[in-house]
Amino acid sequence: MTELLDEVTALARELVSIDSRSFISNVAVAECVESALPGFEIERIDYTDPAGVAKRALVAHRGGTGGIGLSGHMDTVPDTGWTDDPWAARVADGVLHGLGAVDMKGPLAAAIVAARGLPASVPVTLLVTADEETTKEGARRIAGQSQLARQAALRGIVLVEPSALMPVRGHRVHIEFTATATGRQAHSSTGRGANANWALIPFLAEMRSLYQRLRDDPAFHDAAYDPPFSDFNLTIDNHGTALNVTVPKATARIKFRYSRGLDPEPVVAEVQSAAARTGVALHIKREGTPPELPVDNPLVRMAVSIAGHPARTVPYGTDASELQALAPCVILGPGDMHYAHQPDEHVVLGDLAAAVPLLRRFATEAAAR
Repeated sequence: MTELLDEVTALARELVSIDSRSFISNVAVAECVESALPGFEIERIDYTDPAGVAKRALVAHRGGTGGIGLSGHMDTVPDTGWTDDPWAARVADGVLHGLGAVDMKGPLAAAIVAARGLPASVPVTLLVTADEETTKEGARRIAGQSQLARQAALRGIVLVEPSALMPVRGHRVHIEFTATATGRQAHSSTGRGANANWALIPFLAEMRSLYQRLRDDPAFHDAAYDPPFSDFNLTIDNHGTALNVTVPKATARIKFRYSRGLDPEPVVAEVQSAAARTGVALHIKREGTPPELPVDNPLVRMAVSIAGHPARTVPYGTDASELQALAPCVILGPGDMHYAHQPDEHVVLGDLAAAVPLLRRFATEAAAR
């Protein structure tokens, strides 16, 4: 067990030490992942994101067909709020600290160690994505373009997102609304400008009412999830305008998360109607449909048997919304999601090591079936 712990720790630290926030290129960390998989057939899926940044997703395969896929992502959220070096990959008292330690370079390291330690006769495929934290584009590219993933004829995919090694059979997905109001820039003291914020406020007032109804009205709830109400999270951007300048452009972005048990179209229609009434421009971006397997699905039953815990649902999203086009998906990974997306993100290294035999058992049993 000590040797396994050392192996996972070394790889997790190496991955965390490479900056791969979603708005910069992840090619360096992709090269690190590829170098950690000797003997695997590698398919590189290169693309450029909307900002012109080079990105890379990877599919790695060894063995025959009909095995399991293990999936993780290489990108991280921004380092907002960090006071220590986010990429120092500091280890203290058996805990790895660093940006992406739990979400999800540590779990990705566990998946890589699990895969490369399997007998060569056991088929296994790694689906390693980019832009999971933003657009899911890496997973979308793998699902739509990967010949290697198609040839593998996967029986199922295990996403190693942090779930405390408890199986997850379904989660919410999101629709992103971007509302933009325009004004006229001028020195605010002259009276010659027009502040876009005042044009945006009537739309936001209607969104505030919709936010409250999503929380209060049981018709919008799904009791299979905790919390039962949908996320409707708002951010507002004045694009760097100074306080003594009338705002020429104000952008409100809303992330609306919904589960399979909720029809999103009435919410979409209400947002569209509010935008039309208040005169703001609206752009809508959707990701895939909510992945949710029944409790008696064979992949879910296998996950429950291996993990020793009942399957549950979670309110956050993963690449399963896109990868489910290739095969049924469950989530089973080490670490606690509560420590993700915050300063001093961390993961217990023993938890990473404990995931390795579980993931190997998953691959072995899937191949046997």
